[in-house]
Amino acid sequence: METERLSDRSDLSPLNIVGDAGVDLVLGSLDGWPTIGTELLMPRSELRAGGSGANSALAARHIGQRAHLISAVGQDQLGHWLAEQFTGLRTSLEVCDCETTMSVGLMHACGDRNFFTTQGHLQRLSAAHVLQHLPPVGGQGARPVARDGTAPIALFTAPFLLTELRADYEALMAEVAARGYRIALDTGWPPEGWRDGTLSEVRRWLRHVDHLLINDLEARSIAATEDLELALQRIAAELKPEACLIVKVGARGALGLENGRRVEHAIEPVDIFDTIGAGDAFNTGYLSSRLRAAGMAEALAAGCRTAAAILARFPRKTIRAGEFADCVA
Repeated sequence: METERLSDRSDLSPLNIVGDAGVDLVLGSLDGWPTIGTELLMPRSELRAGGSGANSALAARHIGQRAHLISAVGQDQLGHWLAEQFTGLRTSLEVCDCETTMSVGLMHACGDRNFFTTQGHLQRLSAAHVLQHLPPVGGQGARPVARDGTAPIALFTAPFLLTELRADYEALMAEVAARGYRIALDTGWPPEGWRDGTLSEVRRWLRHVDHLLINDLEARSIAATEDLELALQRIAAELKPEACLIVKVGARGALGLENGRRVEHAIEPVDIFDTIGAGDAFNTGYLSSRLRAAGMAEALAAGCRTAAAILARFPRKTIRAGEFADCVA
């Protein structure tokens, strides 16, 4: 069983997002952990769709990028509510016979945060559902096409949280690439930590990736070194020669490697209350810019502009569709 809402059924979406969608309750700010058994009043809160996949899709709506979210929801009231949060976007949501995943995000005055997340439906998103909604570029029966600048992108997010999908991840990405899509990947952070088996698993994924979008801590963890420059070299060696490596460095901006050339985009640090989904918003801005045939430098700038514009708004439900289109224009 699934729910599908399409804003445009005329052709394939240029940006397809395969990842997690859940319900987020964001509260803040805390100056310190309260004593057990006490109660605190929070000055700010928002109930919204969350998760890397959902954040990326909503960012697409904010910048006016046509996108397709392939994810799942639970078979409960929260699941129905969650499915309704993506108005204006094409969605293909697998309805799972379990409760919808929910996260409580506690924002701290220092700018850091904590998440408390239930497993829920995230364990159930299936490879069969994903492939059903990523048909071959050019239509059923079409021969694979070159994944050049004209090909649509499939962005895979939060693989470690999608238990059932994770088991088939390498084969899934290989099949989607064979169907003519450019592959983008944001690994996120594995709940089990960066064990040897996890590192080997990720390295097998990398051979299929056209755009790897990770943060600096993830880069150092994947490369097993505290030296970021060495980490870039090691990861680039694992990727295809023509692949792009993008590393998000938080409030400092982002850097990218493409065809042996390094590009950096620095930004001025700003004080933002709600930094949840910063990397996801960056990913969408960056990929949207690449879909417009922009080079690395402009795509990094577009990613940073998109993240800054979205994060500066709280609550985010006040952002109008296409309001931040100039971030990638």
